[in-house]
Amino acid sequence: MIEELLPASAASAAMLTDAPETTLFPIEEELIRRAVGKRRREFATGRVCARKALEQLGIAPGPIPPGDRGEPLWPDGIVGSITHCDGYRAAAAANIDELISIGIDAEPNTELPDQLVEDIARPEEMPMLAELSRTEPGIHWDRMLFSAKESVYKAWFPLTKSWLGFEDATLSIDPQGTFAARLLVPGPVLAGSEVRGFDGRWLARGGLLLAAVALKA
Repeated sequence: MIEELLPASAASAAMLTDAPETTLFPIEEELIRRAVGKRRREFATGRVCARKALEQLGIAPGPIPPGDRGEPLWPDGIVGSITHCDGYRAAAAANIDELISIGIDAEPNTELPDQLVEDIARPEEMPMLAELSRTEPGIHWDRMLFSAKESVYKAWFPLTKSWLGFEDATLSIDPQGTFAARLLVPGPVLAGSEVRGFDGRWLARGGLLLAAVALKA
């Protein structure tokens, strides 16, 4: 499903069940050997998806260790993103001369826990969520907002190496499958111009919500 949200220049792979942990490279195994079982399975399956995506780009399998903030460290010249939730793991990657950054996220199509929406939604986003819930009740729009903001953060971080809070961007979600994020903090400067926002796409299918941002070179 995630491939439907990405440009043709991006390679992607997804799995609905977990891969065996024996698929990890020694350096990856060492980095997560103290993690709980659920985290180990998510990590291993995410790396399998990532290596499948990289194979489509002609890159031989190799370790993809996490960085200081848990972000995957891709091979030189590659950008990408990994996501996982119950029942779905996916990864996307591209050559940096095609895409400057990628962010993907998958979430269950369920309501956020009580009060969490107040932590992720800005005041000006609340009327939008109410209207979307009224007109399109089959989608949990609070969770969709969360997923979209997660994809924005994943696209933002490789460009800045800094945190982007939920309050640092305001989103407009189109029920037809797109969203636009406007940054409320200074954005990264690319080719002499400041990035002031990110455009993305989303879909709801099979009990899942998926969001993706791909910034073209």
